[in-house]
Amino acid sequence: MFQVRIHGRGGQGVVTAAEMLSIAAFEEGRHAQAFPSFGSERMGAPVVAFCRIADREIRLREPIMEPDALIIQDPTLLHQVDVFAGLKKGGYILINTNKSFEELGLSEFIRDWPHERLCTVAATELSKKHVGRPMPNVPLLGGFAAVAGVIKLESVIMAINSRFSGKVAAGNIAGATEAYDIVRAEMEEARREEAAHA
Repeated sequence: MFQVRIHGRGGQGVVTAAEMLSIAAFEEGRHAQAFPSFGSERMGAPVVAFCRIADREIRLREPIMEPDALIIQDPTLLHQVDVFAGLKKGGYILINTNKSFEELGLSEFIRDWPHERLCTVAATELSKKHVGRPMPNVPLLGGFAAVAGVIKLESVIMAINSRFSGKVAAGNIAGATEAYDIVRAEMEEARREEAAHA
């Protein structure tokens, strides 16, 4: 079972992201479960949502305490909430930012981490560019497909089409695809650097 925890703020589509991730997994014939952590859903308040993906029925119902991957939709949460709590050693981290992990003040935390599992993508900018609104959730799903390899980009696109239509769907597909390409390029760069230092 692969477990994903998504951190963001109310109004950023955190719960929608978890639901679309589960739809993408269903599209691949897998079992999936998505649910929010209930709390204040008001605009700007920290929100957490969870998604589990597995090849057989999922019986667990509790919140994800030890995720395999984190998607952080709002980098301002990094120093307000313990977003990394319970993250499995060597797990995947995808942050919505155009800064590096070092610039975010995470050098110590990531020192022994496999660099190809640490990715950033400016998802809010991609969303503004393609959809005209600052909604980082869908581009981050494209980025997640690239970094974790648990779901395919094509499945994310099918999930987008099941949720949106017309220009909004087309814009979200373009944003997710560009995020996927950016993250893949970032991972390739990280692998080349690690090979050079090996």
